[in-house]
Amino acid sequence: MNKLFYLLSFSMGVVVLSSNFLVQFPIRFYNLQEILTYGALSYPIAFLITDLANRTYGKIIARKIVYVGFFIGIFFTIIFSTNFSDLISIRIAFGSGIAFLSAQLLDVQIFDKLRKKKWYIAPLTSSVIASIVDTSLFFSISFYGTGVPWVTLSLGDLMVKLFIALLMLIPFRMAIGTLKAI
Repeated sequence: MNKLFYLLSFSMGVVVLSSNFLVQFPIRFYNLQEILTYGALSYPIAFLITDLANRTYGKIIARKIVYVGFFIGIFFTIIFSTNFSDLISIRIAFGSGIAFLSAQLLDVQIFDKLRKKKWYIAPLTSSVIASIVDTSLFFSISFYGTGVPWVTLSLGDLMVKLFIALLMLIPFRMAIGTLKAI
């Protein structure tokens, strides 16, 4: 393995940890607290990392990066961001793990199936579908029955993820030609 593998794996872990922490804080600007958390801004970067790994190394190594990033992110989430006396905090960690693995592994599979299409089809399609799965699983597991407005938060989160998935095409396109050189 080279430095890029470790960089992508570590970056994935940082994204998981950051997103798990930031999802606890609603965005209070422009009256968005009922529909958006800060986690929605950081998490879509995980799909960029997975897609770059898939394009550079293929699906087997991309899956390894998902698993390594998952363990790094969940390990540090449990240490730094989980309050074991708070059920919602525990549910966030559990929901994050299930949603992350399901969505990222789905992203890897979809990307791999579409990799021979135009350069933007695989990352955009895989990120959109995986974002829907991730959002649905995460918010329902983490917040169902808690009094948190999880349905509106999940819809706001999903809209942001879809918008960022579109924006992530820019760094994806810029990076795919240079990553193997690292």
